Amino acid sequence: MSNAAKTLNEPRSDGGGRRGAKVRKESGVKALILEGDAVVVTSDYDAIADAHRAKKRFWVDLDERVAQADKLLLDVLHIHPLAIEDIWNDIGIPKVEDFGEYVQLVMHGVREEDVGGSDVPVALTELDVVIGPNFIVTHAHDEKVCAIAPVLAEVGRNARLLRKGPAWIAHAVLDRMVDEYLPVVNRFEAELEEVEAQILEGKSKDDDEHAVMRRILHVKRSLQLLRRTTISQREILSRLARAEFDEIPREAMPFYRDVYDHFARVTELVDSYRELATSLLEAHFSIQSHQMNEIMKRLTLISTIMLPLSLVAGIYGMNFKGVFPELDWQYGYFYALGLMAAIAAGIVLYFKKQRWL
Repeated sequence: MSNAAKTLNEPRSDGGGRRGAKVRKESGVKALILEGDAVVVTSDYDAIADAHRAKKRFWVDLDERVAQADKLLLDVLHIHPLAIEDIWNDIGIPKVEDFGEYVQLVMHGVREEDVGGSDVPVALTELDVVIGPNFIVTHAHDEKVCAIAPVLAEVGRNARLLRKGPAWIAHAVLDRMVDEYLPVVNRFEAELEEVEAQILEGKSKDDDEHAVMRRILHVKRSLQLLRRTTISQREILSRLARAEFDEIPREAMPFYRDVYDHFARVTELVDSYRELATSLLEAHFSIQSHQMNEIMKRLTLISTIMLPLSLVAGIYGMNFKGVFPELDWQYGYFYALGLMAAIAAGIVLYFKKQRWL
């Protein structure tokens, strides 16, 4: 066996005295090869090629793009050059492609972004999976999406999945990927409930009057991004659950249907939260409009009260002494003030009777 390959059941000691079976992907490739009841971890090109020629079951996880990884995909596994380009490039669109000898999946996991530093608080990252007759190839474009790492650890501890076949490993990875969606999507529920409370209270957390609207738009953009992806991925999972491809055995169909059901739930939540976000945005505009109407109503009432008072003041402000005998009256000033007060009080009482105040 190559020095780069070690059996997981065989203890390994590093320079610090710790023991384990982790192999660094120095060549950009990490492979788990089934050898009897044991799993061998290797990054050696020849060991992987020998395992493929011997029809052994193995899992290749790719890291960075290096010449050895491309050579393995093209010369050993005979992956189509276009499929290889899809593996390394972020194509942004979920897809499933049947190449006859293998099936290529392009899926997208989800991770949370810093809400304060991004207009969209979630981001999608591509997850590529190639399912062959005796092998599976995976490549995650972002290590923060950890759908692959737990399954790698599980296969390292127990070779059961690798003995069952590549389709079962693919199922485990996809199941983990769907599970990563749920906490992110559920976070929107708490976000929207908080925004709803702020709208009903008529205030936001900070002094910016547009803070609530910005939060709603952030959520809407995130949900729209998720919706575009989840609709396509739900269709792909549906096709896998119906065993349209030879690489998916019929006994695996119930498990793929379970993943599809979970992801369909994610899609339903995204749609419902999108509708809720739209309703909250409309409610926010409605409340703002109502508040503006109330302000205009108060200003109109004040103007209505002040208008006759201005009329009285204007009349008595004219310089026609002979026409206004009240100007020579010692109580004329108080008479004018009383008249204006009586007019104002009468208007206020009328408004109250009409329930305008």
